[in-house]
Amino acid sequence: MLEVKNLTKMYDNEVLALDSVSFAAADGQFMAVIGLSGSGKSTLLRCINRLVEPTAGQVIWHGVDITAAPQEDLRLIRRRIGMIFQHFNLVTRSTVLTNVLSGRLGYVNPLWSLVNHFPKEDVDKAMDNLKRVGIADKAQNRADELSGGQQQRVGIARALMQDPQILLADEPVASLDPVLAHSIMRILKRLNQEDGISVICSLHFLDLVQQYADRAIALNEGQLVFDGLPHEIDDQRFKEIYGQEAERIG
Repeated sequence: MLEVKNLTKMYDNEVLALDSVSFAAADGQFMAVIGLSGSGKSTLLRCINRLVEPTAGQVIWHGVDITAAPQEDLRLIRRRIGMIFQHFNLVTRSTVLTNVLSGRLGYVNPLWSLVNHFPKEDVDKAMDNLKRVGIADKAQNRADELSGGQQQRVGIARALMQDPQILLADEPVASLDPVLAHSIMRILKRLNQEDGISVICSLHFLDLVQQYADRAIALNEGQLVFDGLPHEIDDQRFKEIYGQEAERIG
């Protein structure tokens, strides 16, 4: 169980990005986080694993207060929380395989990583994860030779190297066309269903939310304005989330 309690984030003592947000997510759930750009979605995900430090509130995972964890404990906690980014965050001049292996940095001797030396079992694991996302044949390509959809698959394979219990996906399909977006969402859904990995995924488009998520929360100006089943987002709730002038697509 992941519990978020009164989570607040203030930037530069003037921008309130999250305003006392509270919710709980059960293990194995696929949760979508929706809202306009600037509503606090990315900040929420990054506060969960403390890539962004919350101003106040708690994030409790399996009884452990992540927000109070010292750095040495936080490193161990982050091993099991995979992160997938909108802009992939790959080392573009390195090979696909090397990028995927970087997901093991929390487990191996840091000196090995400096010389790009990983145990054979990690290399085998990386190849297995590339097969799972459908691009094992690209292992020796440079990352910048891949399409956007392929680069996001590398990002997912990298996150899988952590043996994650949770995947935090921050707008993972925002820069992809609709066909590629669905291919990435299908991978995330399969990992959720087959491996029991919890997924918390920020999204813009309600059709993706309703097709892939089994629960949705919505933010508006940093406040939680909806928490429920995706199909419960009717026209009225849609306008509460996105504004009275917003029009539904799909």
